[in-house]
Amino acid sequence: MANQGFKADRYDRIRDFTKVVAIIPTSALTGEGIPDLLLVLAGLAQRYMLERLRVSEGPGKGVVLEVREEKGLGTTIAVILYDGVIRRGDIIVVGGRDKPIVTKVRALLMPKPLDEMRSPEDRFISMDEVRAAAGVMIVAPDLDYALAGAPVLVVENEEEAEKIMRVVAEEVASVKVSRETAGLVVKADTLGSLEALVSYIENQGFPVRYADVGPVVKKDIIEASLTKKDNKLLAAIIAFNVKISEEAGVLAREYDIPIFKGNIIYRVVEDFANWYHKTREEEKRQTLEKLILPGAIKLLPGYVFRRSNPVIVGVEVLTGRIKKGYPLMTEEGRKIGDIMQIQEHGKSLNEALKGAAVAISIRGKVMVGRQINEGDTLYVDVPLDHIDILLSKFKEDLSEDEIELLRKIRKIKRKLTRIY
Repeated sequence: MANQGFKADRYDRIRDFTKVVAIIPTSALTGEGIPDLLLVLAGLAQRYMLERLRVSEGPGKGVVLEVREEKGLGTTIAVILYDGVIRRGDIIVVGGRDKPIVTKVRALLMPKPLDEMRSPEDRFISMDEVRAAAGVMIVAPDLDYALAGAPVLVVENEEEAEKIMRVVAEEVASVKVSRETAGLVVKADTLGSLEALVSYIENQGFPVRYADVGPVVKKDIIEASLTKKDNKLLAAIIAFNVKISEEAGVLAREYDIPIFKGNIIYRVVEDFANWYHKTREEEKRQTLEKLILPGAIKLLPGYVFRRSNPVIVGVEVLTGRIKKGYPLMTEEGRKIGDIMQIQEHGKSLNEALKGAAVAISIRGKVMVGRQINEGDTLYVDVPLDHIDILLSKFKEDLSEDEIELLRKIRKIKRKLTRIY
């Protein structure tokens, strides 16, 4: 702060807030410091922004904090009213799961002070009107599919409701995601947390196919399974602070769709990312084990131990690697035979990497001095389909020398194919 020209100090050390910027230590992990932050903000607003603080007399505007079932009242919504006035009997538009809900306020309930609570059944005071800013419970019909985090707007008549419905629908739709591309399925408890979760996931480099508010249901499992044919690792569900229906759980196990559930955004995404990278590396390792990798060797002069049946020679690995069982070919593409054994100082090896000097035995119809000679360079005979897979899917795992060698082997093989 000082480097930028601001005088700052910890908030409890400041005597004049007009001259010093307040610093409030907070922790996102434990929540420590949040009450202090809110207290300082409220205090500064009341002290220095009093003339700018106004109570609007217009139609009420709010946001759904929670949708819940209240005994004797049915489905209600807990709303933060941040602007205007809401009255009993008002027509309101509420963001819904499938479409905006237009309904009429039957009751406005505020919690009683703690010292007036006689029993859990008698917790609220009925209000004729509520002014911003305040928390209020709204009792109204047709609220079963209201969305937590969705807007609540008071309208004057049915005609205005039609216009506001379009605005609310666009606002809700802007947060939800529905694409035809391969990606994750994301579910969250509120629109706000869904928006934050989708943004965080995409910033981590993972695409999102479908995102909505509510519990994980059968439809979500089917949606995730559609990604499986394009990218098996992205066929997963991230569920933030929501329940998983029993039917969805059974179907997820049947379709082998992993569900990552949690109530901390970065942690649930981190759990998925760790699984993704670990599984990807394991699949890559298994695939690479089935492929023949590139390698080039030089027959060392003076190190011919047996000329045929099998050939035993000393070699230096110039590029890539050689493994037991790998087929070899000459620089012209002529097949030589397969590597039977690799030894270094009398010890058997499964493979030898670039720079290694080892003895190898070659099984095949080949003789040193006829088909091959001391000083020759031999290549691993990588099949064309293996070359295509390596260059298209595993290029980042290969060195520049290995990539160049694969291209050279492919060129040799294609030339021979044209000849024959």
